[in-house]
Amino acid sequence: MSHYIWCKSNTAFQKRNIIPTVKYGGGSVMVWGCFAASGPGRLAVVNGTMNSTVYQKILKEKVRPSVRALKLKCTWVLQQDIDPKHTSKSTSEWLKKNKMKTLEWPTQSPDLNPTEMLWHDLKKAVHVQKPSNVAELQQFCKDEWAKIPPQRCKRLIASYRKRLIAVVAAKSGPTSH
Repeated sequence: MSHYIWCKSNTAFQKRNIIPTVKYGGGSVMVWGCFAASGPGRLAVVNGTMNSTVYQKILKEKVRPSVRALKLKCTWVLQQDIDPKHTSKSTSEWLKKNKMKTLEWPTQSPDLNPTEMLWHDLKKAVHVQKPSNVAELQQFCKDEWAKIPPQRCKRLIASYRKRLIAVVAAKSGPTSH
């Protein structure tokens, strides 16, 4: 695929005129997303490292608008794992100040996290698109996330109880879910 850029003389190799490409399967993006039984919420593309400050900014800019857009009642609860940026003192204080209730989360329990299933769906859908550069990869992530059917989200939320029972039965070990 060829791309053509119109530019002034002697500016062809300036950063703004270069389209980065992905070579040999390289290139990745970090995304953060939220969803409810009523469908996917907003997706954030994270540039650089996600720390507590970045995480809190995402909560402010993505969760609140998603709660409104998904028409969640005031009884919604935020599910997050025990990553240090989620449990830091500053994040805990931010969550309390912003009246966001969180679900208690056990250590080492990926089988419980319904978001992991959506990440798998997203990766498969984006892989089919065959992005050729990081900008395309980011756009495909956003596009495919928006296409996640609300029914898929509803099924994942509905299956949470079954996964929880399986994890308890396995004494926090791996399950088939």
